Amino acid sequence: MTYFGFLLRFVLIPILILGAVSVWDWRRSSDLPGFQKGQFWRIVLLHVVLALVYTTPWDNYLVATGVWSYAPHLVSGVVFGWVPLEEYTFFVLETILSGLWWSLVVRRISPPADFSPHKKRVLISAAVLVAIWLLFAGLFFSGWKPANYLSLTLFWALPAIFPQILFGADILWHFRKALLLVILPPTVYLSLADIVALRAGTWTISSAHTSGVLFFGILPLEEIVFFLVTNALIAFGLTLMLSDLSQKRIAAWRLKSFKGSA
Repeated sequence: MTYFGFLLRFVLIPILILGAVSVWDWRRSSDLPGFQKGQFWRIVLLHVVLALVYTTPWDNYLVATGVWSYAPHLVSGVVFGWVPLEEYTFFVLETILSGLWWSLVVRRISPPADFSPHKKRVLISAAVLVAIWLLFAGLFFSGWKPANYLSLTLFWALPAIFPQILFGADILWHFRKALLLVILPPTVYLSLADIVALRAGTWTISSAHTSGVLFFGILPLEEIVFFLVTNALIAFGLTLMLSDLSQKRIAAWRLKSFKGSA
């Protein structure tokens, strides 16, 4: 199975299905309860750009160091850096797929009616995240090969999640039921699709750079973590950028700053 064949079967077709559901939803109502009206696709596009910019150096490093590799006859041969065109296409399509799934879920899962800001929850969450990042940064720089893929993934992903947590861990907790359903199903789906690609030889993951924890005898734990953190980044970003609660928080900060300057 070629990489583009994988993208068509497992990413593009679900996007078309979710897109059709999204059109049906928007025709019934253009509102996303609790979220900014008319900003969805602009924020999704922003996340596509961020995904390409932020993921490209990390992905190139993985391929250059042999953590990931691709069967030459199953990719187009168009390469930017060390990474084939198909991989960049996946970054774009995964973001759109996750964004459409987010839209479907948040329309159907209502958060609690009341929201109380919780500064302590924000600070504790941020501190825990920093501690985890320091642990895996240490593992990465230790040079221990079996921890390479996992530590590099978390070393790369957690700094992007940190500002999200610092700004609105309590807001994310407010939407926790929806976010659980936004993050977990795409993570499981893409992990299962990954098994198909690994068995087809579309790409290969080096056993020397992974922990050896395999699911179904072939799927490394690290791949599941990758899909988990990328879907979390997208889900957290859409929630915080589109939530009315976030807009109110920013407005309150601006008002406080204005009064302070006066």
